[in-house]
Amino acid sequence: MRRSLLAVTLLASLAACHKEPADTTAAAPGADAAATAATAGVSPADAAFADLSRRALDGWLQLSPVSATQIGEHRYDGELDDLSAEGRQKGLEASRAILAELDAMDVSTLSSENQVDAAILRNQLQYDIWSGETLQSWAWDPQLYSGLAGSALYGLMAREFAPMPDRLGSATARMEKIPALLAQARANLDPARVPKIHAETVAKQNAGILGIVDAFIAPNLGQLANPERERAELAIAGLKKAVAEHQEWLDKTLVPNAKGDFRIGAELYDQKLQFALLSSLSRAEIKQRAEAELVRVRAEMYGIARQVLAGKPGAPELPENPTPEQQQKAIEAALELAYAERPARDQVVPDAEAALARATEFVRTHDLVTLPDAPVEIIEMPEFQRGVAVAYADSPGPLDKNLKTFYAVSPIPKDWTQAQVDSFLREYNSRMIELLSIHEGTPGHYLEGWHSAKFPSTLRAVLRSGMFAEGWAVYTEKMMADAGYLDNDPLFRLVQLKFYLRTIANAILDQGVHVDGWTREQAMDLMVNQTFQQESEAAGKWTRAQLTSAQLPTYFVGVQEHFDTRKAVEAKLGDSFDLKAYHDRILSYGAPPVRFARQLMLDEPIR
Repeated sequence: MRRSLLAVTLLASLAACHKEPADTTAAAPGADAAATAATAGVSPADAAFADLSRRALDGWLQLSPVSATQIGEHRYDGELDDLSAEGRQKGLEASRAILAELDAMDVSTLSSENQVDAAILRNQLQYDIWSGETLQSWAWDPQLYSGLAGSALYGLMAREFAPMPDRLGSATARMEKIPALLAQARANLDPARVPKIHAETVAKQNAGILGIVDAFIAPNLGQLANPERERAELAIAGLKKAVAEHQEWLDKTLVPNAKGDFRIGAELYDQKLQFALLSSLSRAEIKQRAEAELVRVRAEMYGIARQVLAGKPGAPELPENPTPEQQQKAIEAALELAYAERPARDQVVPDAEAALARATEFVRTHDLVTLPDAPVEIIEMPEFQRGVAVAYADSPGPLDKNLKTFYAVSPIPKDWTQAQVDSFLREYNSRMIELLSIHEGTPGHYLEGWHSAKFPSTLRAVLRSGMFAEGWAVYTEKMMADAGYLDNDPLFRLVQLKFYLRTIANAILDQGVHVDGWTREQAMDLMVNQTFQQESEAAGKWTRAQLTSAQLPTYFVGVQEHFDTRKAVEAKLGDSFDLKAYHDRILSYGAPPVRFARQLMLDEPIR
């Protein structure tokens, strides 16, 4: 999972995780822009679009200060998003105004790269408007408010982009404003529309913001002199009072009266899927591909099972043409061989660090892709962020410079029973830890973020595609196995395919839940039986599928489009195809939706 792609919901958040900083002073359009373009060798159309992009970005960053901080624009670090009716309306009007200007342009006269950026910008503006007027997450999803409150402080404190006293000053200003945000939540949310699972989840998470204060802010107050320290202490006291008041409302009003349906339904799902992915694949095509891949990958896993189980005492039947039951038993028995090799309880983080070093050296030795020279640090996942994923890549914002990427790994909780530990380590066995370090680190998210950062478009940096990033990370898992990682270990390939099955299941599950009305039993059968996930892992994904929509398919759709793009380039280049050159080039476009990277690479019209 990749964090810090939050930019793609700048205004959607109002309605409802590298590059050079933009010149945020809006250039005068018209004759002045044309004159500037002439002297710079840029067409007047491209100059006008550059001006529009700058003004769109500046408007977004002002309207969503929390996202601005995470992106690396720090002029608004003491401000907070306004989710009141007036604030939401202001965001919608800004989107409509920019969209009207964009619609008035003849984008066919732009350079290919600007045609891509124009398509990305138009999609985002339309998504913002749709989110505010149609989806209306601000009225039914309390996660919007709790997530914003936590990110407002964590985004300031996690990275050393400015001296600690400066960041503490900004945190103080935001702590003073968070009580008003929580009050906006209580005013905006309609319990009749809030799903019970959303209400219960946020009720459990509400106090987490105080954990951020305790971990990142309170220990550093000694660096402030009075009256700044006194102001910070008062802000903390006020925040604690506001969080307690909000908790009482959550427990006594929202949770008991939450009656909404967590399923958004086919019509909204199809609309959101197109906005969220900007993919060339429809919902029906995604489902068809995913179901076909599920059958194909299970057959490939059975072939490996026959290889690794051959001659072993007690092995199940291994016929060439198995029944479904024989296939299931053989794959399960082969996976048990992988599960037997797992980290010690206190070695998950050190083993991940060692795996990252191995993966990096393998990429270097086999010359698969240009390696980054920017820093990456493996850290224990902050406590308040644990419980969703075992690992994530947390890249610096696209406008922040020379800051570390964090590869965060969750240690096993000290209060877990041995049974809980055993279940966790069966899923996150030694070979799975290798895959995590490939996916989150090298050559996955960390490496992709470094390459994408070199593309000069600030607009593309801010609106970078999560589908491109997640698809690339999944692509690298197979690419490394194909290249012979871990000496062509068949059990590594087996675990890689099991990890890929999770990606496939995500896409099927999301549609099943939100469109087809799946029950928990249907979801668990897909995850536990058909794709071999541990019960605890599957239970967590069932919760995630209820809390989100159109995000789980990101991984599968992204990797399918990466596979398709490589296949098309190989067909075009034939014997002259070079894998490293291909990887460096596909990563050079700044992480647009994969369809556009393909069109640019193949010199096709931008569609």
